[in-house]
Amino acid sequence: MTSGFFLYRLKGKITKKEEKNMDLKGRNFLKLLDYSPEEITYLIDLSAELKEKKKKGILHDELRGKNIALIFEKTSTRTRCSFEVAASDLGMGSTYLDPTGSQIGKKESIRDTARVLGRMYDGIEYRGFEQEIVEELAKYAGVPVWNGLTNEFHPTQMIADMLTIREHCGTLKGLKFVYMGDARYNMGNSLMVTCAKLGMHFVACTNPKYYPSDELVAKANDVAKETGATITLTDSVEEACKDADVIYTDVWVSMGEPDEVWKERIEDLLPYQVNAKALSYAKKDVKFMHCLPAFHDLETKIGKEIYEKFGLKEMEVTDEVFEGEHSIVFDEAENRMHSIKAIMYATLK
Repeated sequence: MTSGFFLYRLKGKITKKEEKNMDLKGRNFLKLLDYSPEEITYLIDLSAELKEKKKKGILHDELRGKNIALIFEKTSTRTRCSFEVAASDLGMGSTYLDPTGSQIGKKESIRDTARVLGRMYDGIEYRGFEQEIVEELAKYAGVPVWNGLTNEFHPTQMIADMLTIREHCGTLKGLKFVYMGDARYNMGNSLMVTCAKLGMHFVACTNPKYYPSDELVAKANDVAKETGATITLTDSVEEACKDADVIYTDVWVSMGEPDEVWKERIEDLLPYQVNAKALSYAKKDVKFMHCLPAFHDLETKIGKEIYEKFGLKEMEVTDEVFEGEHSIVFDEAENRMHSIKAIMYATLK
């Protein structure tokens, strides 16, 4: 397979000097604060290249003989399937370790687990809790470690999201991107950082209790000064969504949290539900995105429980919006696989 950065240099997209900087072999992928705008753009480009090969049925199994470990302390449909299909397409073997399939953090320390798996595998994915866990894995593994989600960041989702936006909008730089809901954790944090890196205008629209941390906002603003991006925090839906190119949301509460938390979040965040009124303030061709799963109907066990306890048939997004013409959520979901493939290829090839 011809390297992605070589193809894009031939097309005049990057220089020879930049090409040298695109060598990501051996790099960890833990958060996008660690990556330059050019490196992020390269991963988006490579995702598009690999997606095209997949669609055309062109084999790209150039990582035959390599194996990866997938550590899932938090289960997931999209992340697990994306890593396993991407690994298979690249010719790699994969071992899935669910919360009961590993001694990580229980009988064996993170450091010891990293040193064991690093001797057996060529790369390690971690999806779980604190960012410190994936950082420690990366410190001791001796092979690339990829963050499949922590409480603080979700970087693989970001490459998929940006690929999806570019496919539908034709560009990234200068777009107005609005995130509605709880912006304090992995999705709000990661989207703010990514928009800052790529010169996009990020707006967190939520109750001020749910703004990202001052420290991370300051870091994002520092990046934004170099890229032409802007960072805005507001509790006004009309102000946030006016002329928006993209409106994005995520679930308000993590599974397993007590009813008291659900009640508080619903009361605080219901005004920031993505609905037809919110979309009416945006551009006519606004795109709606959600990293899934979404609580937009009563067709799930959790959805039914929410309705029984709180009387809500829809939460962070209405079914009208989720199923409507502005929604690109399933393109976004598919692109998880293509972007994860690009990240693994770039760091292992």
